[in-house]
Amino acid sequence: MPELPEVETIRADLESRLTRRTLTGGQFFWDRTAGRPAADPAGVIQGVTGRTVEAAERRGKFLVLRLSGGAALVVHLRMTGRLTLQPSGAARSGSLRALFSLDYGSELHFEDQRKFGRIYFAEDDTALAEVLSKLGPEPLEEHFSLESFRELVRGRRAQLKPLLLDQRFVAGLGNIYVDEALFRAQLHPLRRSDTLSKEDVTRLHAAIGEALRQGIANRGTTLSDYRDSWGTAGLNREQLLVFRRDGKPCPRCGTPIEKIRVGQRGTHLCPSCQPAP
Repeated sequence: MPELPEVETIRADLESRLTRRTLTGGQFFWDRTAGRPAADPAGVIQGVTGRTVEAAERRGKFLVLRLSGGAALVVHLRMTGRLTLQPSGAARSGSLRALFSLDYGSELHFEDQRKFGRIYFAEDDTALAEVLSKLGPEPLEEHFSLESFRELVRGRRAQLKPLLLDQRFVAGLGNIYVDEALFRAQLHPLRRSDTLSKEDVTRLHAAIGEALRQGIANRGTTLSDYRDSWGTAGLNREQLLVFRRDGKPCPRCGTPIEKIRVGQRGTHLCPSCQPAP
């Protein structure tokens, strides 16, 4: 699933290519791609037609295209979603679920092999807030300070990996970057949050930012499906420290990386650098 760095890469690409462009129509090829609260493909198309893209933003793993008149088009890529800008009349793949036509003869294509992705139309800020209502703080924004992170952790009694994957706790983290952050912080994924020292929390706060910023700098991690808006794979896979490196030596101590299951998720760690609780 594309996580914060992958969605941020797509956002930055599309911002320069879509801003000040006008949506002239569109079509859904899989009706369930239109997400709640509207859940109406025709309503989504009608809502965006004639509106100009004013900005491309990101909230957690959601891409938000701000439209004229206070509306927004929101895309959640989920597992296999891809957004690419194509010339009008370009070949349509078998996994094309929706497209939006733009002035000057181009189209925004949403492809999604597994059909889990969703597209929402929000007519105003109230509707947009409803779509994004279950998201926690942004881990790369200035207000995500060490002190605010300590407040988030304080009073929690959850295993670290499930806690960090909870989008209500922190928005944008997924399986890849949680494993990478926990390794950087030298914390075991099964460690409980209420056992962390101040030093542990400090390391984890820094590690989350480091892992995410590296992913953005390398234009995301491609393991199978992810591509940027140009259709190009990300470069971060070769820079991963533990994720999907089971059996290979730990880059810090040389101990073979292990893979375990935590909450049904494949989880990668160094058993020496991240001692079990």
